[in-house]
Amino acid sequence: MHRVCALLLVMAVHAWAQNAPNPDAFYKLGPDSLEQEGVPKGTLRGPFTLPSNVYEGTQHTYWVYVPAQYDPKTPASLMIFNDGQAFIAPAGNLRAHNVLDNLIYRREIPVMIGVFINPGRRPDQPEPTPQNWGDRDTNRPTEYNSLDDRYARVIVDELMPVLYKEYNISKDPEHHGIGGASSGAIAAFTVAWERPGHFRKVLSIVGSFTNIRGGHQYSDIVLKAEKKPIRIFMQDGRNDNRALNANDTYDQARDWFYQNVKLMEAFAKKGYELNYAWGMNRHGQAMGGAIMPEMMRWLWRDHPVSTDPRDNLERSFREPAARN
Repeated sequence: MHRVCALLLVMAVHAWAQNAPNPDAFYKLGPDSLEQEGVPKGTLRGPFTLPSNVYEGTQHTYWVYVPAQYDPKTPASLMIFNDGQAFIAPAGNLRAHNVLDNLIYRREIPVMIGVFINPGRRPDQPEPTPQNWGDRDTNRPTEYNSLDDRYARVIVDELMPVLYKEYNISKDPEHHGIGGASSGAIAAFTVAWERPGHFRKVLSIVGSFTNIRGGHQYSDIVLKAEKKPIRIFMQDGRNDNRALNANDTYDQARDWFYQNVKLMEAFAKKGYELNYAWGMNRHGQAMGGAIMPEMMRWLWRDHPVSTDPRDNLERSFREPAARN
């Protein structure tokens, strides 16, 4: 009798969910995520190809965003975005290059090089697209969801030396951030977790901290490990893959929202620099894209500023760097 009642309750929940408004429809991109008249636009260079020895036989496609204010004589900060193709899609939910343009211009984040890197693939496999992120036909599941240091080695040992040769990027790990959505978010955290001497800032949108390849273990791992110098902003939604099935089964280890909250609580208990936002969204980038400007402002809030009232340069918008 109790099982029948529970099954009816689950069926009622599913029926309500099917008839409820789409929660993602309530999240819209704001002006900080859109092109603004008068704001100097950075240059998006690429695509470039990065061969990988870590994952033998694969390669990573990436693009480099160079802000209009970049001066090769001055070390720039660095922000890397996994699933790069989705973060620069002109009509997508993220449009991170616009966010960088607007916030750098207004001095709300430091001048930074942005890197948008796709998951690895063999040359015979298709390039991920904003519609197909490559879970079934690239190396994405292995790279992004595995709890090991291999993807961190791709970023730190293979990508970073190439970037350092081409651009004047600060060597200070406090000036390095990495982010992503879904599996790209857990991959971003894994890079910082494995290499905190290189990355200290993490942006996580609907992070897949679930049992795809053991990601649900991170909350316990964080609690048991010595605190690391990582700052993280997490975003997720109450309707993100709740793992509640019509046959009355529930797999807590595969509940995206539960595992995000559990990990947040572990960070809080250990005293990490932490911010988080829980919305109503499903598994997607609707809310994360809408609040990405605020996530970036918070992650990069401690860049140096001048408080001298006579410092007219500090009190003006950042104009493009002089070109020789």
